[in-house]
Amino acid sequence: MNKKDTLELLEKIKSGQMSPEDVLARLCTEPFEDLGYAKPDHHRELRQGIPEIIYGAGKTPEQIVGIGSAMLDKGQRLILITRLSPEVASAVSKNLCLNYHSIARIGVIGETPAPDGIGKIVIATGGTSDIPVAEEAAITAETLGNSVVRLYDVGVAGLHRLLSKIGDITDAQVVISIAGMEGALTSVIGGLVDCPVIGVPTSVGYGASFNGLSALLSMLNSCASGVSVVNIDNGFGAGYLASMINHRRGY
Repeated sequence: MNKKDTLELLEKIKSGQMSPEDVLARLCTEPFEDLGYAKPDHHRELRQGIPEIIYGAGKTPEQIVGIGSAMLDKGQRLILITRLSPEVASAVSKNLCLNYHSIARIGVIGETPAPDGIGKIVIATGGTSDIPVAEEAAITAETLGNSVVRLYDVGVAGLHRLLSKIGDITDAQVVISIAGMEGALTSVIGGLVDCPVIGVPTSVGYGASFNGLSALLSMLNSCASGVSVVNIDNGFGAGYLASMINHRRGY
């Protein structure tokens, strides 16, 4: 149940269409639903402004269909499913109307809303190999109602590529910087912009990059102010956080 639905219930009390007891009974059944293998949180949007999102990895197609169907039955209009393999996506799409983004490994049920954020979210990657994580962030942000600008393969090995897009990054409301190897891109961007920068270390790199640990530590130790860091390969978390920032009126 979202805020609009809750307000409609309260208006029905005011107009006499429903009794306070009826509305209370309705609300008491809304917080979550026990499916046995999952407990979908139907009050997530009411509390946080964004409905619950399904983490697809490790779930069977039947479980995802069950959770998604429960959400739809309770009026959730848009469902995001992350870390969804092509095989599971194919199986789920036989039961639910799923729009699958293969590079991002994200499935979307429902129509993506028009952007209603304050400004633009810029997503920059160090290299082409970082694009799957970047697309996870981009699709997440777009699904949550944001305008996204993609700047791919603008890493520090050729800094002029980033500087040629200086207008895009300085106009951003939030920048998501995604890089593997030594993760230096995030510090460079952090020193150029006056908006929050979200660093996403990726597991791209040779042996001593330790599957993203080197980039993670580099970003955490950034000397640029205004930089925060999410976990390795967590494009979803970066897109979600960027959306929250981009919807904070008066920020």
